[in-house]
Amino acid sequence: MAFQVSPGVVTKEVDKTNVVPPVSSGIGVMVGHFSKGPVEEITIINSEEELVNTFGKPNAINYEDWFTAANFLQYSSNLRVIRADAANAKNAVGAGSALDIKNRADYDQNGAAGSVWVAKTMGTHGNALKVSMCVGANGFSQDLPSSNQTVGEDAAGATVVQVDSGSAFNVGDIISFSSVDASSDASAFTHNAGDEGNEYEITGITGNDLTVKLKDDLGNKGLQAIVPDNSFIRRRWKFYDLFDSAPGTSTWATDKGYVNDEMHIVIYDQTGAITGFDGDQVGQRTASVLETFSFLSQGGTAKTPQGGSNYYVNVLNDTSKYVYWGSHHSSINTDAGKSTPTDGTTYTQPSNNAQVIDTGLTGGLDAGGSTNAPTVGEKKTSLDLLDNDTTEIDLIMSGACGTGADGITHAQNVVALAESRKDAVAFISPRSSDVVGGASNSAKTTAVTTFFGNINSSSYAVFDSGYKYMFDKYNDVYRYVPLNGDIAGITANTDLVADAWFSPAGYNRGGVRGVTKLAFNPSKAERDLLYQNRVNPVCTFPGQGTVLFGDKTALTRPSAFDRINVRRLFLVLEKAISNAAKFQMFEFNDAFTRAQFVNLVEPFLRDVQGRRGISDFSVIADETNNTGEVIDRNEFVGDIFVKPARSINFVQLNFIAVRTGVAFSEIGG
Repeated sequence: MAFQVSPGVVTKEVDKTNVVPPVSSGIGVMVGHFSKGPVEEITIINSEEELVNTFGKPNAINYEDWFTAANFLQYSSNLRVIRADAANAKNAVGAGSALDIKNRADYDQNGAAGSVWVAKTMGTHGNALKVSMCVGANGFSQDLPSSNQTVGEDAAGATVVQVDSGSAFNVGDIISFSSVDASSDASAFTHNAGDEGNEYEITGITGNDLTVKLKDDLGNKGLQAIVPDNSFIRRRWKFYDLFDSAPGTSTWATDKGYVNDEMHIVIYDQTGAITGFDGDQVGQRTASVLETFSFLSQGGTAKTPQGGSNYYVNVLNDTSKYVYWGSHHSSINTDAGKSTPTDGTTYTQPSNNAQVIDTGLTGGLDAGGSTNAPTVGEKKTSLDLLDNDTTEIDLIMSGACGTGADGITHAQNVVALAESRKDAVAFISPRSSDVVGGASNSAKTTAVTTFFGNINSSSYAVFDSGYKYMFDKYNDVYRYVPLNGDIAGITANTDLVADAWFSPAGYNRGGVRGVTKLAFNPSKAERDLLYQNRVNPVCTFPGQGTVLFGDKTALTRPSAFDRINVRRLFLVLEKAISNAAKFQMFEFNDAFTRAQFVNLVEPFLRDVQGRRGISDFSVIADETNNTGEVIDRNEFVGDIFVKPARSINFVQLNFIAVRTGVAFSEIGG
């Protein structure tokens, strides 16, 4: 009882509600070859749409890895993806030589000097990007003076307009015409009798000749009406109508005594490779736009009204999905980025049309521009990111194992990762060459068992028999894809429909989706050979679909741990109880703490028992295993004995004929 000076009632709460918290058991991870996305960085992917947006679509080089990830997402929405580096892969840049920037951490450490802009991901994907900057009000919209008007009358339908000076324009500018000088009539371009309300895209400039087409028209239509000689011209930035008004002076700059710090930025597709629309082609302007950024500042310490950074470098680096900043363009580099410009600074304003700065990115290479995928060593570097307990994973997919000895090495590396962590299971398919092709089933059986015969014994690995033939909707072709993504997905889905300690195999939970046919559909005799060699057959049965028809781990010696359900049962028990046991740390190793541990674990195991995961258990944490020597070493020992439930692999049905008149009770047994 707490010490009291005078009589009174004292209340005390004792919390006996501690429980073993649930743990995840279906988080998949895939290291592979992708066409875009951050390199050597763990990225959470929850859907195939996210996979496409982050890592690009499959292609003829990476489809095995890509569909391994996508197929897992058919069964579970809990995936981690790491894009492996590839030799000589490069980020596209807006100037200078292409760079090798793996991810944001790499950029923050090394920067992107030598380029105005650089693609955020390695590969040819970046070559589709173009950045358009509008850094002044006249770049946004300018009513040209009387010294620069049309020359001669242009007939309706014409696609070439002659002006006094073509140098005042940019390819891509939007122009309109008026017979009235806007300096004397602000509404001049709204009541033009010659070509009222029409705007045109400039598609080419030759001397003083402007090639024009009707704005946003896919039919390449020219002038819609006669444009008289000496018509006044309004030129506008290509993307002016995507913004509320021209860039000017921000509130932050006004408060500091600076002028004209703002800019607008548009990132668009210059080839059609991303959106299907080329922003430099007439009529495809807005459809090609990927991102817009309005009223950004050139000031290095510029703030938004909400207090966040409004410095264009920070905004693009932090929020753009496509580009990093490399350096200030030569046209604006005098004051841009300065923390404390002098009072009254007018940020660099190029002359009129030069206030529009377009920069296309080039030089991006995927695997050095060749057909080479990441090497075994490069994939190993990415796998090493997972060799710790800071990232929670449960199911590790090998993806494509490659060819020859490299395929064996990659499989060994994936299994070694699972063995090292001891909290996850690796899923491995054979090499494509082992099963895809015209060889006989007998030859395929030999090739598969030979391949897996080179892989170390492990209860933390699961082998499957091959590849499935499936439709690639992104490229309108059929492809052979390794099954390990499906088998890992089936395993994750088992957690959703049952529990981790249920076998993922068979007709109830082992159905494989999206199968046109199997590269290798083993017979009963071939399944027997595979199973004897630790390989789980995947089979198509007429009228019953394609199923995982085995639940062995890669353990060679007879043990309860040679079954997937038992291995995953223990992973769940170990994770859950270990997490709960962390709260015993730094407590006293006495009877109270030990009893507390037992009272924590036993209800959890009874729950697992009730859910058919174990048949019996015993938890011991007392002076028999916590001896004086143990206590003096500042250790705590809890012995947890469980009898795992076993899955049925073999069914024997005895049909017995008996004579008429014989009672069944007489022949029982």
